[in-house]
Amino acid sequence: MSASLKVALLQLKGCPSKQESIANAIVHIRLAKDRGARLIILPECFNSPYSVSEFGRNAEAIPQGETSQALAKVAAELGIYLVGGSYPEKEGTKLYNTCPVFGPQGQLLCKYRKMHLFDMDIPGKCTFRESSVLTPGEGLATFTIDSLKIGLGICWDKRFAELTACYRQLGCDMMIFPSAFDPYTGPLHWDLLGRARALDNQMFVALVSPARDPTTEYVAYGYTLLCDPWGRVLCRAKEEQEMLIADIDLSMCEQIKGQIPVLSQKRADVYELKLKKC
Repeated sequence: MSASLKVALLQLKGCPSKQESIANAIVHIRLAKDRGARLIILPECFNSPYSVSEFGRNAEAIPQGETSQALAKVAAELGIYLVGGSYPEKEGTKLYNTCPVFGPQGQLLCKYRKMHLFDMDIPGKCTFRESSVLTPGEGLATFTIDSLKIGLGICWDKRFAELTACYRQLGCDMMIFPSAFDPYTGPLHWDLLGRARALDNQMFVALVSPARDPTTEYVAYGYTLLCDPWGRVLCRAKEEQEMLIADIDLSMCEQIKGQIPVLSQKRADVYELKLKKC
């Protein structure tokens, strides 16, 4: 495994149209490549308003749709690994919140469909029900860069510690969660969840949010961040559109697993985590 990997986390603003959102993403993908990033990550629902009334209007097939085609083209042109945040996917009559990953030849490496849908009701603060229009995914998704295995989740998924633990069982040393958190639970839980998933599983964790726009129906929290296997925040954005660039030390995962060997100390004779679908 190479000693380090340069990663770009793109906290992108929403634009008036799908085409403008794609164009804005492409501009910032190129800027990230110019700064040396090999892995570039977009936020959740980057090409569509985050709204149950908009998911269907903006949904497309993956990888045949216009968003996927644009991302595949730029990934191949720049020779990068591109995590396409997430965007609404349509397959038959079903809609999904899907995260695709494109490789350096523009190939679709994998796609992850959000497994735990965002259904929350905090009166006067935030009410949202993804399950009213979206179908939950049924499996995990991973890809590799050299010897680094990376797992995918989307936003609400990070609240479920078992999911990330299953990815750790599969040998992942990094998790990526494109995430449009809300401004009420964000200050309470955002850093805590990122750091907890990183510390519990001794892996890198990236949470990539859209930029905050107080004029939209659903307001994203922002504060995109990257955590290391010690549970430390390596870098954090603010609320507006921003690019984070970080070099992650890939030797750190093995070092901490040797120094604090909790992963090898689990009591399988007493309790067990079982992955049923992959």
